[in-house]
Amino acid sequence: MDRRQKKSRKAIFMAFNKLLEEKSYSRITVQEIIDEADVGRTTFYSHFPTKDALLRELSDEIFNHVLSTALEKETTHDYSQRNRGFEELISHILYHIRDNTINMRRILCSEGRVIFLNCFKERFVEYLSMSMVIDIEGIPMSYVINLISSGLISTIEWWLENSMQPSPERVSFYFSHMFLLENISFGK
Repeated sequence: MDRRQKKSRKAIFMAFNKLLEEKSYSRITVQEIIDEADVGRTTFYSHFPTKDALLRELSDEIFNHVLSTALEKETTHDYSQRNRGFEELISHILYHIRDNTINMRRILCSEGRVIFLNCFKERFVEYLSMSMVIDIEGIPMSYVINLISSGLISTIEWWLENSMQPSPERVSFYFSHMFLLENISFGK
């Protein structure tokens, strides 16, 4: 991607985020995104075939960051120097949801919810499949991974319904201990 394409793509993401602060995902039109980003319709569609594809890309960027092995200190949290255990991973995810509260609520309270949560589950399942080391005799790994990822989605929904209380660390502790995951290691 050349510099001009990167600039246009960034403008589209920024416009989309700004609009999410103002209204729900379902009420945002592609035309509004184009107008806010100050790009042409052809430019928008050369990057994203649909508004849903834009949401999926935005979701992927969040998950790429959270699941990255190279983390930097952030304004509200710092996982750059910590062990990458399961509880830390879940806390980090919750911090990003909390830091983007308005956008997350607007996405999760609209038809964008299905797109976002499906993307989240796909990425989380992929991550767990590649990195989780667990051997429970007689239970297929795919079942364990599906159960954990579905449970995390339910936990996130519960946390949002409870005004993001308690803290990300506490919710991560609850989740890890409910699924007895505190001793699971990552990194095959």
